[in-house]
Amino acid sequence: MTESNAFLEFTDADLKAALHRTLGTIAVLAAVLFAVVSLVAGWRSGVLLIVGAIVSASGVYEWQRLISAVNARLDNAQSPPGAGPVVAMFFLRLLIVAVLVYVSLKCLHGSIYALVAGLALAVVGLSIEALRLLRA
Repeated sequence: MTESNAFLEFTDADLKAALHRTLGTIAVLAAVLFAVVSLVAGWRSGVLLIVGAIVSASGVYEWQRLISAVNARLDNAQSPPGAGPVVAMFFLRLLIVAVLVYVSLKCLHGSIYALVAGLALAVVGLSIEALRLLRA
């Protein structure tokens, strides 16, 4: 019997499912950490954590859209989505994120570490998915 390598059998659908699970992981971790941070450091820090989690989730979502557009072009899909709108939304998201982070830091006066923790949730979620793939 030969063992199959999960990396070699990883399809576009698997990637999409993994990124979707990552979004769920970010949401669950953000909810739990919001409660903990709000109790320990105050509601303003909890809100900063949620802002970081929103930024993390939006980043994973945008990368999922970019990957889908690139894969559709590579696979010569019948009607691939236009890359222009996807790239434009990517840069628009970056602008919105910059404004959101700036306004949050300027107005909330919470812990910057809570914001960084929220931003790190994308890395945590993707790491969990990578470990799940390694175990398969």
